[in-house]
Amino acid sequence: MICDLFIIGSGPGGYAAALEAVGLGLKVVLAEKNVLGGTCLNVGCIPTKLFLGATAAVDELDAQARLKLATGEVKVDFGALQTRKSKILSATRKGMMVKLQQLGVTLLMGEARLTGPNVALVQADGEQRVEFRHAVLATGGQPLAVPGLEPDGKTILNSDHLLDQGRPPRSLMIIGGGYIGLELGQVFHRLGTSITVIDAAERLAPQEDPEVSVELGKIFRRKGWNILTGTKVRGLSAKEDRAEVTLGSGDLISAEKALVAVGRKPVSDGLGLETAGCRTTAQGFVATDTFLRAAPTVFAVGDVNGRFMLAHAAETQGRYVARLAAGRTRKPFDPGVVPSCIYGSPETMRAGRMAHELKAEGKEALISRFQLVANPIAQAHGATSGFVKIVWSGDTVVGACGVGHGVSHLATLAAVMVREGWTAREVERTVFPHPSVDEALMEALRAERVPA
Repeated sequence: MICDLFIIGSGPGGYAAALEAVGLGLKVVLAEKNVLGGTCLNVGCIPTKLFLGATAAVDELDAQARLKLATGEVKVDFGALQTRKSKILSATRKGMMVKLQQLGVTLLMGEARLTGPNVALVQADGEQRVEFRHAVLATGGQPLAVPGLEPDGKTILNSDHLLDQGRPPRSLMIIGGGYIGLELGQVFHRLGTSITVIDAAERLAPQEDPEVSVELGKIFRRKGWNILTGTKVRGLSAKEDRAEVTLGSGDLISAEKALVAVGRKPVSDGLGLETAGCRTTAQGFVATDTFLRAAPTVFAVGDVNGRFMLAHAAETQGRYVARLAAGRTRKPFDPGVVPSCIYGSPETMRAGRMAHELKAEGKEALISRFQLVANPIAQAHGATSGFVKIVWSGDTVVGACGVGHGVSHLATLAAVMVREGWTAREVERTVFPHPSVDEALMEALRAERVPA
């Protein structure tokens, strides 16, 4: 089997690379050892958002009840939700397969490994030998297992395990206060689970703006979460069908289940990287140059290269290497402004540089902000906690972030603002719809700028 582009992995990066490449006239072979769609579709972005969407009415009703405008109870059929999840994921995988076949992509369902700079072997219906001009490693990531915090799949869980539970646990300890833990914590809180979050960092979501992290902590504590930041975990074990955590202080706390959400690592073992001249970092990420090359004939995109462990970043990288392989570009990869979000109630968004990052580099930063308490859409939903903040360097927008109701919908415009270096003039030339969450971005842009 001979092709122009051989892709290992069918997640967002690999799938996007395949579609782009075949559209440019390349002969493409795609190998997938598990199921189409990778982490994002099967155990990440999509199922978590299905769970958040299905349970959103719980928070909506709670918000209106606090205003004494509504009463009642929302009951979510968790078994039916799991069935719906399975149907949607299965249908999406089927749609992906049909599209690949219609476009002429050769799909091999089996484990692949490189055996040289231009050769790979795939364990699919026997052993298939594939000769290629270029290869793309798009093998993604997997939950990180820290020594002493290893999941057992029954009582001590990773995110994959938690998404497949037959019923919500009565109590859940989440070790790790990043986006995975916070989104899943919201899902199960809405389903009646008592939530405890433990993180060694001094604040939740440490990758976010510090003020965003503080606001997240306030909101989740008001919901009744037990949040222990700046707290190390000394040990984790399963005893009598309960998870027991030993804190750094020596105190013991327990719950029916524990979720270990301390990060993710690349899937880079067993790929035969050395045979093609690829190397990995100490953390296992495949090292790449400014063209996302891991070797003269091999590219690496998405989580496996560790640049941005985000699905939309992987898609962008996948399309880029396909164009490079097809000779449609000669320029180094420019990631642009990569927005990020945490979903649920509240949400967060971030694009560009944050004020604390600029200050750490000795650069001056100005900020302007708008509190969501004055936003009509936030008011309508009874969810007025939070804010939108703009980061300025002189008269130019270099960053934006927010936390609160619906702020993830601001991420694309925020990224455009940063990419295009908006000034006050662009703000005045842009019409924002009223009433909308978008207005919070407008008001933040127009607000007084003060030193960060």
